[in-house]
Amino acid sequence: QVQLVQSGGGLVQAGGSLELSCASSISIFDFNYMEWYRQAPGEERELLARQAVGGTPNYADSVKGRFTVSRDGPKKTIYLHMNSLKPEDTAIYYCRGTILSRIYWGQGTQVTVSS
Repeated sequence: QVQLVQSGGGLVQAGGSLELSCASSISIFDFNYMEWYRQAPGEERELLARQAVGGTPNYADSVKGRFTVSRDGPKKTIYLHMNSLKPEDTAIYYCRGTILSRIYWGQGTQVTVSS
C-alpha cells in the first residue's frame, strides 16, 4: 500500500522559514510526478509545485522565488523548503504523488505564519 507521511510545519513569524517533509512508502521515482498543495480556510486547494520523475520543478507564481522542492531518493522523501514566509501562506500543506491514474495524498500539515 502506498503511503505518504508528512512532517514539519508549525508556527513561524513572518519572514521566517520552514521545511516540510513527505516520506513515501515506495521509491519516489515510482511516481510519475509529485506535487505540493496547500489549502487555506475557505479557499480552494492550490497547487504550489510539481516535479515529474525526470524533470525539474515548476512553481506557482504565488511561491516562486520563495519556495523550493527537493528530493532524497534513498530516504524516499521529498521536501518543501519555504522561505520569506508571509501570513497569507498560512494553510494546511499537502504532498501528493501520482502513479498513472492513481493519486496518493499525504495527511496534511498545518503551517501558520504570524505577522
